[in-house]
Amino acid sequence: MSAVSPQKAPRGARDLNAERVLAGIGLVILATACFATLDTATKVSTAAVPVVMGVWFRYTFQAVAMAAVLLPKHGLSVLRTAHPKYQALRGALLLGSSVFAFLSLRYMPMAEFTAIVLITPLAVTLLAAVVLKEQVSALRWSLVAGGFVGTLVILRPGGDAFSWAMLLPIGLVVTNASFQLLTSKLVQTENPLTMNFYTGWVGALLASLALPFAWTALPSWEWWALLCLMGFMGTVGHFMLILAFQRAPASTLTPYLYAQIAFAMLGGWLIFSRVPDVVSLLGIGLIAVCGAAGAWLTVKERRVPIQPAES
Repeated sequence: MSAVSPQKAPRGARDLNAERVLAGIGLVILATACFATLDTATKVSTAAVPVVMGVWFRYTFQAVAMAAVLLPKHGLSVLRTAHPKYQALRGALLLGSSVFAFLSLRYMPMAEFTAIVLITPLAVTLLAAVVLKEQVSALRWSLVAGGFVGTLVILRPGGDAFSWAMLLPIGLVVTNASFQLLTSKLVQTENPLTMNFYTGWVGALLASLALPFAWTALPSWEWWALLCLMGFMGTVGHFMLILAFQRAPASTLTPYLYAQIAFAMLGGWLIFSRVPDVVSLLGIGLIAVCGAAGAWLTVKERRVPIQPAES
């Protein structure tokens, strides 16, 4: 008796899993567009808004929005954590990253800034090897080397275009890589929603301590609208990331985070009429290739939640 061949799915049948993955990819790309818009608005804001004031508004907006969404649904359980000190340290590290981002964007072009910040996954590999004594393959070391070569190509130390301010994104990379390394440990036992809640409120409260020394009257309502746009884009971007990673695996989505470089280049061209030169484009391309491959390997091997570059 001949074996019965398995029935084929009818033509035109929907592949729900593929649709979820495509939706996840779309949400990640939209999130990177939000973060690039946030960085573009941040760069514009540095003309009139003090750094501390901008950072305070950005975190306060996110903290209030997260509280408004999470508390009615989850109640005080969202505050429950086994590691309050690490939650506070994580929030402080991200706040430090934001301060470096605001300062960097005051002096650097958008695309170059974003590309340098996106070597963070490679810096996570370096920190994991040095601090946690993790084994790192030759391939991963070569990707780290390639990413840092790309950074040197952009910075061009010793060249006419080099200035001390171009080192500010390196401070952002160090603080953000430390933030992500701590995140990779906390996420094993902590609720991601709780982590995001504390991140917003720790940043808002720490920035509030310095706010009285930096508060200034803004020249017009347009600057307040710009601050609202920054807060809105940061908050929506984070929500889109949460939705994206609920729909598709991190190893699939992580390389698409590098779409942020393209959006940053677009923002720099539309708002500041600035296009990277050929040498910078080579450095940006090298960082994008090595960074995307390194980030993909990181989440594939260790399930570390790589975050995009944002203020």
